[in-house]
Amino acid sequence: MSEDSPDSDANDSLSRLGRIALGLGLAFQATEDFRDMDDTIEYAESAGVPLPEIAAPLASGTMVVAGIGIALWRLPRVATGAAATFLAVVTATMHDFWNADEDDRSGERLAFFGNLAMLGGVLVFLRRAYRSE
Repeated sequence: MSEDSPDSDANDSLSRLGRIALGLGLAFQATEDFRDMDDTIEYAESAGVPLPEIAAPLASGTMVVAGIGIALWRLPRVATGAAATFLAVVTATMHDFWNADEDDRSGERLAFFGNLAMLGGVLVFLRRAYRSE
């Protein structure tokens, strides 16, 4: 069995730890939106999101469920697919630092690249979800 084999004990342990960390990180980060949903809705509205009073809580709830699904590896294709879709859309539309005011550019850039890193992790597990089932 090669070191890169999905059945390798070391690979499984590290992969499981990474999957749990990624999933819980996504879920807990999304719960922050619920702490002040009015601000989350206002932010979505400022980015031109249609129906922000529906879209913002729905998107945040989806990420909580997707993150838990990734951490527990339940319905992994659905969980990773939902997280990948969310991150791809939100990263490009909500954190478009290249269009941000000078005062907001640094924060938006940080959020953009943070989301990009999370998207990379989710894509790794999306591939794994399709290979394992």
